[in-house]
Amino acid sequence: MKEKKLVIQIRRSPKDIIAFCLNPQNTPTWVSSFVEEQTNEWPPRVGTIYRSKNTNGVWSEYKLVALQDAMFEFASMISTYHVRYTLRPLDPNTTELEYFEWVEEGELEQPFTLDILQKLKKVLES
Repeated sequence: MKEKKLVIQIRRSPKDIIAFCLNPQNTPTWVSSFVEEQTNEWPPRVGTIYRSKNTNGVWSEYKLVALQDAMFEFASMISTYHVRYTLRPLDPNTTELEYFEWVEEGELEQPFTLDILQKLKKVLES
């Protein structure tokens, strides 16, 4: 599989979702394969590097390559992996989040599942 798209509705504004997702301290609360995440600068901007440590102690690096009011995108520093989060407000308190990940070469190694986005929804709505 070269790409995967998941969609979920979350009872939060796009601004709240982006702020939560870009805060590296929040990532381990909803991505169970990550135990730690750091950035090289704060607040994040295009070019910010995110370092993520998985449950096996292995670090990976991603660059924030796009950041807009309703979208942000990361690219792997060592592969052709990309992930884009696109947010579409449905009403003042509900947002549709589209999670789209892809590789330009090879196959997705560990694509996200809907369970991961459901955990994000649960954390954000509680």
